[in-house]
Amino acid sequence: EEQLEESGGGSVQAGGSLRLSCTASGFTYSRLCVAWFRQAPGKDREGVVAIDSDNTTTYAESVKGRFTISNDNAKNTLYLQMDNLKPEDTAMYYCAAEVDLRLWIGYFPRKQDFPYWGQGTQVTVSS
Repeated sequence: EEQLEESGGGSVQAGGSLRLSCTASGFTYSRLCVAWFRQAPGKDREGVVAIDSDNTTTYAESVKGRFTISNDNAKNTLYLQMDNLKPEDTAMYYCAAEVDLRLWIGYFPRKQDFPYWGQGTQVTVSS
């Protein structure tokens, strides 16, 4: 059974850092496109960063220069390093995946492009 499990959320003050992890099981990890989305209360789910099996990566403008994605293929895990966090980064963060999805440079995939989702991990940034 395909599963995604997030961890690493928490509460920090503005300017702080957190590292989120997304561990995939039941997949051929090397074929995955994996993305992080987030959803704040009352708002739509929005894309944060995505990486495909060719390591093509795309970031949302709001997080460029602050968030960094990395893969550990041996552990089937994707990491999201979040630095210089801002209160507006407060949201539930979700890991999403699709097999053999390729990213176009400059194009962020839609949440509808991902059939597999984790349960989410909460990130709260206080001012």
